[in-house]
Amino acid sequence: MADVFAAESATIGEPAINISIFGVFVLITLVITFRASRNNKSAADYYAAGRNITGTQNGLAIAGDYLSAASFLGIAGAIAIYGYDGFLYSIGFLVAWLVALLLVAELMRNTARFTMADVLAFRMRQGPVRTAAAISTLFVSLFYLLAQMAGAGGLVALLLGVSGAAAEAIVVVVVGALMIFYVLVGGMRGTTYVQMIKATLLIAGALVMTIWVLAEYGFNLSSLLGGAVASEGQQVLEPGAQYGVSNATRLDFISLALALVLGTAGLPHVLMRFYTVPTAKDARKSVVWAIWLIGGFYLFSLVIGYGAGALVGSETILAAPGGVNAAAPLLAFELGGTVLLGIIAGVAFATILAVVAGLTITASASFAHDVYASVLKKGDVDPNAEVRVARITAVVIGAVSIGLGILALQAGINIAFLVALAFAVAASANLPTILYTLFWKNFTTQGALWSIYGGLIVCIGLIIFSPVVSGSETAMFSNFDIAWFPLRNPGLVSIPLSFFLGWLGTKVSKEKPDVDKYAELEVRSLTGIGAEKAVAH
Repeated sequence: MADVFAAESATIGEPAINISIFGVFVLITLVITFRASRNNKSAADYYAAGRNITGTQNGLAIAGDYLSAASFLGIAGAIAIYGYDGFLYSIGFLVAWLVALLLVAELMRNTARFTMADVLAFRMRQGPVRTAAAISTLFVSLFYLLAQMAGAGGLVALLLGVSGAAAEAIVVVVVGALMIFYVLVGGMRGTTYVQMIKATLLIAGALVMTIWVLAEYGFNLSSLLGGAVASEGQQVLEPGAQYGVSNATRLDFISLALALVLGTAGLPHVLMRFYTVPTAKDARKSVVWAIWLIGGFYLFSLVIGYGAGALVGSETILAAPGGVNAAAPLLAFELGGTVLLGIIAGVAFATILAVVAGLTITASASFAHDVYASVLKKGDVDPNAEVRVARITAVVIGAVSIGLGILALQAGINIAFLVALAFAVAASANLPTILYTLFWKNFTTQGALWSIYGGLIVCIGLIIFSPVVSGSETAMFSNFDIAWFPLRNPGLVSIPLSFFLGWLGTKVSKEKPDVDKYAELEVRSLTGIGAEKAVAH
């Protein structure tokens, strides 16, 4: 693999072929988006695809939304470099779906209209809770967008032979512009179709690479693992390569696992997908489909990661533009040359576009529906005006994510780790409030606000003062040190604290809980009666 990189541009494959395949993917998705836009005639069409997506289709779209650049690029790279410890990301991401299936999927679908805040504000004071939920949604979405933008910039820089901060920044700007276009034109319907096609392509591409890698070792998994050991050493099969050097790293692993397992059920862009199906049965069905599809993909990622370690080698991966995130593209080039590389890179590019579109429409819908329509206009707003505000918000969010994505790309942070931070924020700020709202009849507005804001502030604060941001060679800002919090993921502290703050805020509140509203919420969440009108005014 020493001669993989072109001498002058540090690229792999033929940039012309890579650009052509990128162009085909973009053209196909643009056509789909245009066709979908013809059916966007109401707010329900724009936000929830008219609620006529089947459970199977939505399961495929959820997989497309959930299997992000972190799943394909970051996890494969983490397994290639760290082996066993890298696979822990996959385990956490998958087990998290059991929490979503058992606790929130059906209940959220039955209770809300368009956003997470519809549930949280159902029996609370509308203004404060909707505002808090919208702020939390924006933070989670921006963290996630940050990861996707960095992944897009690194991937395309690697495959097109561009180098330098300016060229990589241009790549991120182009990705951001496409993302904004999808959301403005296609809405949730267009985004759903793009995610379905992208999930199909991604899983098919991973399957092809998995079979190819196994064929290299006679379809013997033990031989593949032996090849990884021969290339990287025995540590790739043992725990501790990334999370076992000290007590701090072991705590980091526990913190990461907690964030991954509890974060999915609090991710706004995943929760919003449940509102696109017509019935609660379809919501459950979509999660079951998602579990099977995502689980299969993560098994493929295990083979791809160890295959990259065995056939490419960690030194080559870390030396490539994009670092850890280049493992899967480099393996594709090693296996099938320029053509397979171009196809896999195109799939990864489509992956990023689909995920960022889903994140953007979620964040823009949260602001337009929860802040503009419900708080500022007190529910008295024309649906067309609300959708127009959502589109303007999408442009603003896109611009902010482009800027932050450029910063993250230049810092060279593993995108799987960035997504783990988004999960930590979701698990800290959103999940405790969701569970309290659905299952604790005495929960009050003050408890909700303390839980959301407390979890959000503590989580973001601990991230700022962690080794991720400063004080280490791999930090975003390595030239100064304000890192007094030892863990790289704050979930171990911020998640329990958010649950505690929700309980404490409720207990010290002088406000009486709305028990009648809770009874109504309970009936709706369990039966689906009145689901289309489940917003209290």
